[in-house]
Amino acid sequence: MLFDTHTHLDNEAFDADREEIIARAFEQGVTRMVNVGFNRETIPTTMALAEKYDFIYAAVGWHPTDAITMKTEDMQWIADLTQHGKVVAIGEIGLDYHWDTSPKDVQQRVFRQQIGLARELKLPIIIHNREAHEDVVRILREEKASEVGGIMHSFSGSWETAKICLDMGFYISFGGPITFKNAKQPKEVLVRIPNDRLLVETDSPYLTPHPFRGKRNESAYVRLVAEAAAELKGMEFEEICRMTTENALTCFDIR
Repeated sequence: MLFDTHTHLDNEAFDADREEIIARAFEQGVTRMVNVGFNRETIPTTMALAEKYDFIYAAVGWHPTDAITMKTEDMQWIADLTQHGKVVAIGEIGLDYHWDTSPKDVQQRVFRQQIGLARELKLPIIIHNREAHEDVVRILREEKASEVGGIMHSFSGSWETAKICLDMGFYISFGGPITFKNAKQPKEVLVRIPNDRLLVETDSPYLTPHPFRGKRNESAYVRLVAEAAAELKGMEFEEICRMTTENALTCFDIR
């Protein structure tokens, strides 16, 4: 039993074989997934997947790289969609200082607005953080994100950053990079994450784990992430699967 807590199965990379990809994940023991819609194009396709498959849930939000495109009515659209029974989180939201597609001040404004929406709706948030650790943590604190918690998606920060996020009630999620030989920091951080706050994900079609690095990622490969986590933690694979699945069910309040 595995839970891929972050995937993009609606991505055009899967247009030719999406059903086969989903079936292969299920065959590998991936019994639940959260597909993440993050802009005007991917939110509808995410909702369509969640409605088609019982074991696929949806997260809806506005990605920081698309922040400049967000309009007032989009925030209401997201709020309305959260009333759907398959929507389990607001996300992915946050800050991305790597790509220069949305000004930092716009990203921060949209980030704050969505944290506020999540607090209003009492839903967890899924955080995208790229090269913006200090500002992400500061805004999470200032906007009282600890009231809802959520997931630090594809975590790449230090243990000090992870500790702050844990103290705010967040789960820490790891993907393909923990299988890379040179990924020293994520491995060191993962070992220190409390067992009841650890999650696994793929972020497919991105961040493909070893030995498929450089190729298209898919949800079935969350098994490779879980195997790496088990080795790093010194735990049995089956125990990591059970533990991370229970954590995800708790985080997303899935009964």
